[in-house]
Amino acid sequence: MIEDRIVYMNGAFVAWKDARVHIMSHSLARASAIFEVISLHSTPQGPVIFRLKDHIKRLFKSAKLINMELPLSRKAFYDKVSETVKRNKIEHGIIKIVAYFPQIAFDILPPQWGADVSIFVADPSKDSPNTNFAVKPMESACISKWRKPDPQTVPVEAKVSANYLNGMIAKMEANQNGFEHAIMLDTQGFIAECGTDSVFLVKDDCLMTATLGTILDSITRRSILEAAAFIGIETYQGRLKPELLFKADEIFLSCAPFKVQPINKIEERKIEITPGPLTGKLSALLDRITEGREDHFKDWLYPVK
Repeated sequence: MIEDRIVYMNGAFVAWKDARVHIMSHSLARASAIFEVISLHSTPQGPVIFRLKDHIKRLFKSAKLINMELPLSRKAFYDKVSETVKRNKIEHGIIKIVAYFPQIAFDILPPQWGADVSIFVADPSKDSPNTNFAVKPMESACISKWRKPDPQTVPVEAKVSANYLNGMIAKMEANQNGFEHAIMLDTQGFIAECGTDSVFLVKDDCLMTATLGTILDSITRRSILEAAAFIGIETYQGRLKPELLFKADEIFLSCAPFKVQPINKIEERKIEITPGPLTGKLSALLDRITEGREDHFKDWLYPVK
């Protein structure tokens, strides 16, 4: 159960119920927390963390973008994440790192002293079986009326809590209209991403996705593009018109917990073959990678020693 989990918090390991901050902390009141969500996988050699070093690198980038000073070095993050996994005796699940300003602050500016860090580990199938972390074989999506923030308004490449209100209200709109996912456009009207997922299309055996600039530099998105190139799939990153969603042969989403999520319905259009052949190939390849069965990608897997 989730209540039995151990949390790393500011240099100590505490019980789940004791991982708390004041309700008037800056990061709660001003949504200034930054975070990373990372997948944990079981392999014959033991549990591994998917692309941990890349996630920590992005965490430091997010911190820099909002002028947050992190209290741990990169090496210390690797060690603390591994230790948190070991203490919870989990071999498959989700890791979440949160860096935040715990101090009480009424000003819009964050405190001048450093941030705190917490690390959580959970197995959603055991700890939270009734949440959206339950995998569905086929899912639907719609185009949201809400647009992704323009990169001149906020740093869209920062994984900061404030940026996720956008995705939350888009998904709420989708759910109210009978769809699981909301695909958002950028302010220029091109396909961007979902609230927490990257969007991929397949057309004429070419894998297409939005170019960086108005979307998060997703590590799972990057992994899929690299994996596709490895098995000879043609890829394209660019400004994609929403009309392509209704012409695509295949559509799938990607995020840290679910590497490949096939979409079988986009608004009123049903995609007959789901998952399609390229989606199936990529899904199978990502499964082999995370199971430790692809030597070419062994550097992506950080062993929990």
